[in-house]
Amino acid sequence: MNLKKITLIILISFIGLAFLFGGYSQWNSANPEKTCGSCHEISPMVGQWQNSAHREIRCTECHGTAMSNGYHSLKEKANMVFTHVGKNPERENVRMTEKQVLDLSERCTKCHQTEYKKWISGGHSARYADIFMNGKHNQMEAPYWACLRCHGMFYDGNIKTLLQKPEKPDGVWKLNDMKKAMDPTIPCLSCHSVHTDNDPRGKAARYDIPKEISYERSGRNPVNNWYVRDSRQHIRTDKLMKIAMNNHGEPVKVSDDPVNSLCIQCHSPNFKHETGSQDDHTPTGVHEGISCNACHSPHSNDASKSCKNCHPAISNCKLDVTKMNTSFADENSPNDIHSVSCGSCHTNVPELREKVLKRKSN
Repeated sequence: MNLKKITLIILISFIGLAFLFGGYSQWNSANPEKTCGSCHEISPMVGQWQNSAHREIRCTECHGTAMSNGYHSLKEKANMVFTHVGKNPERENVRMTEKQVLDLSERCTKCHQTEYKKWISGGHSARYADIFMNGKHNQMEAPYWACLRCHGMFYDGNIKTLLQKPEKPDGVWKLNDMKKAMDPTIPCLSCHSVHTDNDPRGKAARYDIPKEISYERSGRNPVNNWYVRDSRQHIRTDKLMKIAMNNHGEPVKVSDDPVNSLCIQCHSPNFKHETGSQDDHTPTGVHEGISCNACHSPHSNDASKSCKNCHPAISNCKLDVTKMNTSFADENSPNDIHSVSCGSCHTNVPELREKVLKRKSN
């Protein structure tokens, strides 16, 4: 082969690569309606994205490109193409795998660094090993299918493919794939949907009308969602049913905050909706009716400063509320902060009520 032919082949290859990478770059920067959104399977997601708080963020910022994660991304995108052009009956039901969800959650940290730092410091960042390889908990309650409803809701298999029963009497179950041990069981998308309807700008305040500054400014749509493992879709928290609760047969006032409806999906009571049963933490007693967010900081769930949000340093009892005999001050206290009442400390409640009424009358 002479030098002319070699030069021509190199030139043609160079031009081909230039067109290939140029087209690839153009594809990634183009309007999604003209690229991914042109596929009928993806267009509904693009429509949701256009009405979300993330509509100014390109798809590739969250979902990556065919080259963003090496061979893994290239294989993933190629599989999408084959699924689209093939006759796979599942091609109309486009869903992310758990690996894709976890990759997406990592990309969330680029913009939401503060939220990520709080999340990683709280209980919701628990890993598969923390939840499913806890011998003490395994002996109290053996893992079963419903565990994945809250812990590992994006897991692609079931409880049998995830775990194997212990061979030793220590009760510790083992993960079939130990690579999952450090994967989070409650990633960002458990409570958030990237495509949720939301106006990030809100309504401009009228500073010439004082009451509009804080009282009548329109609020943003809820940004929380509950991911339903069975149907593999998100439901906005304001669309979730408010659960009626009772305490010893008496109805309990439950906060109207949509976040409460989200929390109770996992921190749920027994079939009788009895407060304090199973994993329920519905406030009763002196805290009845308040929202979870009144005490717990979003993402970290930290409640260490919650008392100061509402209480003065010294209560009506002339005591520091942070040092009272409750589970706030001591986790071993018999007085759970979620259900503590005046009667927890004051055994003669009727007499106390009379004293309070007499004081008010004077």
